[in-house]
Amino acid sequence: MEKQRKKLILAGMILLSVSGVFAQGNGAAGITEATQMVTSYFDPATKLIYAIGAVVGLIGGVKVYNKFSSGDPDTSKTAASWFGACIFLIVAATILRSFFL
Repeated sequence: MEKQRKKLILAGMILLSVSGVFAQGNGAAGITEATQMVTSYFDPATKLIYAIGAVVGLIGGVKVYNKFSSGDPDTSKTAASWFGACIFLIVAATILRSFFL
């Protein structure tokens, strides 16, 4: 009776240790899959940010042209702010992409 009890306890311990190994493998596979899913969004997101930067640049160009045509003295300040916004969008997208990939 004592021998059967020891075998049963040993079998239970082996089962618990093996199930822990399988659980670790599934967790690593899940993390790898999640990483691949997240990194697959960077190319479309970068292109979207570039497109937003282009639209902001066009709008800024039109606004600066309107100020310049009307003779507003703050044209250079407006041009610098719009140009800075476009540069920020492009640099931010590039740095984020290179940082995470």
